[in-house]
Amino acid sequence: MEFDFARSVAPLVAIVAVAAVALTSVMTPSTVFMMVLPSMIAFSVIAFFFGMKHGEFRASP
Repeated sequence: MEFDFARSVAPLVAIVAVAAVALTSVMTPSTVFMMVLPSMIAFSVIAFFFGMKHGEFRASP
């Protein structure tokens, strides 16, 4: 299965969005959207980049 950028990022965005909304049930929304969500986005971007580079490394002969 070939993955392009949109097919790779869409599930990641959905996971982060669901997690942020779910966290509002146990934390105040201002804390979630001002502190937790930016951290989740930063971590997901870094993890996505490293995962993409690792996949390119593993796919190269």
